[in-house]
Amino acid sequence: MDVNYIYPEFEIIRNMDRCISCRLCEKQCANEAHLFDAERKIMISDETKCVNCQRCVSFCPTRALKIVKSDCTLKENANWQNDTIREIYKQANSGGVLLSSMGTPKPLPVYWDRILLNASQVTNPPIDPLREPMETKVFLGKKPDSINRDKTGKIICTLPPQIELSMPLMFSAMSYGSISYNAHESLARAASKLGILYNTGEGGLHEDFYKYGANTIVQVASGRFGVHEDYLSSGAAIEIKMGQGAKPGIGGHLPGAKIVGDVSKTRMIPEGSDAISPAPHHDIYSIEDLRQLVFSLKEATQYKKPVIVKVAAVHNIAAIASGIARSGADIIAIDGYRGGTGAAPTRIRDNVGIPIELALAAVDSRLREEGIRNNVSLVVGGSIRSAADVVKAIALGADSCYIATAALLALGCHLCRTCQSGKCNWGIATQRADLVKRLNPDIGAKRLFNLMTAWQHEIKEIMGGMGINSIEALRGNRLMLRGVGLTSKELEILGIAHAGE
Repeated sequence: MDVNYIYPEFEIIRNMDRCISCRLCEKQCANEAHLFDAERKIMISDETKCVNCQRCVSFCPTRALKIVKSDCTLKENANWQNDTIREIYKQANSGGVLLSSMGTPKPLPVYWDRILLNASQVTNPPIDPLREPMETKVFLGKKPDSINRDKTGKIICTLPPQIELSMPLMFSAMSYGSISYNAHESLARAASKLGILYNTGEGGLHEDFYKYGANTIVQVASGRFGVHEDYLSSGAAIEIKMGQGAKPGIGGHLPGAKIVGDVSKTRMIPEGSDAISPAPHHDIYSIEDLRQLVFSLKEATQYKKPVIVKVAAVHNIAAIASGIARSGADIIAIDGYRGGTGAAPTRIRDNVGIPIELALAAVDSRLREEGIRNNVSLVVGGSIRSAADVVKAIALGADSCYIATAALLALGCHLCRTCQSGKCNWGIATQRADLVKRLNPDIGAKRLFNLMTAWQHEIKEIMGGMGINSIEALRGNRLMLRGVGLTSKELEILGIAHAGE
């Protein structure tokens, strides 16, 4: 051993009294952490390759396996923690940039957990969602500032293009290439059955999924992968991706190893070539430039589809959103710093951006102050974990929420954070045919449907407890929120009172 040796992060504990050497763990592990010792006729482990995906534990027929966090650590130091030292060792050995996937694991504040919801009691009684109507349907797009009537006094109901959702939820952008065909099919089928939308991400749309166009958001990113007229016309809405919560200020990178077969065809790039999205759109350097692209996309689709502009939550997000609201965009999507990703530089993922809760509150307040809130709808994402988070987001001013990590968890993701390797043992973040088939789209779509149905029920229950019977009555209703353990500045930005007030 030398200075480069780092004791494995996880240990594979094998109960040899239970292990029957069936070699199922060896077959199930794409990382090759399990090996059969033919000479001794026993299973052995290479713990340096274990990522704690729990696949072997789940499939072991005799329950002989468990994965535990290693207790072999470096000397305790509050400033120089084990992970920090390990990362320095890796970079000193390789000279490379550290890559990570999923959202940041850093213990930064989660404001959703410091916000509590109000409940009605007597003077404003609660509503029973089992016996009384409860409206969770939302429409995303530009809204008029006032009711307009024609010469006969009838209300003019003509609106700009709208997205209709059965509930204030959508599946966020995850590209074909970063996730598998079967994962995309699961999302598309679930969205169609639920009456919501899923987002293609920047990888184009596989020809098999054009039939789900009414429930699809097609994305236009800086690399323009897979973008053509039929693609733009196929979806219910078009999203211009300017930024992403896990990696604000930089582009995307899908390794050439994942650009195979239909991924290459869908993205319209050669097999084996890295798909690198530039950090900026090279035709957008101002709000005026953005406005030009917005209207070019509207022109290309005969003004029949709403255009979304997706940005990362950064320090001046309220001013950015104000500009976007004047660019002709119909919807602004804001992605917070806890948002997931298939791969991002670790330093950027863990240190750049701001929490979605603060960004959302700041944007909603700014747009209301400027009298342009009805110009756009607001969609937020970046670690929306439950129905309670959705309700709190809407009360802070959102029209709808994007979810991605929660959807992947529903598909079987165990958050092992090695998406960038392409060796997803659960068939989600991989293009290996032997791994992709592990995710059954029939089961995946059903699990996504179940999750969203459960959240919809919970949203109704929470709203009923508030004495509110529609999403529209909840939107921006910050009187229903109270903070716990927050500073006066945090409460000011969120626009809510402290619990007890």
